[in-house]
Amino acid sequence: MNFDPWPTLFVVDVEGNGANPPDLVEVAALPVRDGGPDTSTAGAWLIRPPRPVTPRAAGIHGLTNGLLAQSPAWGELTDQVHALLGTAWICAHNAHTDYRVLKAHLPNWEPAGVLDTLRLAKATYKDLPRYTLDSLIKYTAPDLTAAPAQRHRATYDAYATAQLLIAMASHYDTWDQLVAAAVPPGLPGAPEPEEDPTLW
Repeated sequence: MNFDPWPTLFVVDVEGNGANPPDLVEVAALPVRDGGPDTSTAGAWLIRPPRPVTPRAAGIHGLTNGLLAQSPAWGELTDQVHALLGTAWICAHNAHTDYRVLKAHLPNWEPAGVLDTLRLAKATYKDLPRYTLDSLIKYTAPDLTAAPAQRHRATYDAYATAQLLIAMASHYDTWDQLVAAAVPPGLPGAPEPEEDPTLW
């Protein structure tokens, strides 16, 4: 895979407070440049949610109400997050979720397209028993020694997802082939269905 023609792309991951719909408590946006994650220009934000973090959510990602008490509210960060993401492509694992939550919090934002590493993994590795992020990390064994924080934190999960994307991209010759395999129908960037040929 030649990475030169790739458009600007951020691997994103969000963590929520356990409410439904969720309030954001962490957002990570990690650029992929020249075939690798670029942590030097990544964005990562901790957010004080308007509603408390549930014990279950805190037990998963470790972000407690006390830890977030001094973090800014989402309204103080929206312009910054929107400015970084711009109209770039995004990628996430089970991307419907991250796209939907980000879109709810950034109503004026629209990415150029959305790659889903879950969908891509099912197309690339056809016979795996499971396609969770943990299962794919175990299967592809990417180098995560430079990943920040730990599993279930947005920065770590974005880094791991970026490494998965890069590993799977090697199975495709072109960006367009990757897009065809990785963009869920109905999300930005999905290939247009070919129109039925007419007799004329």
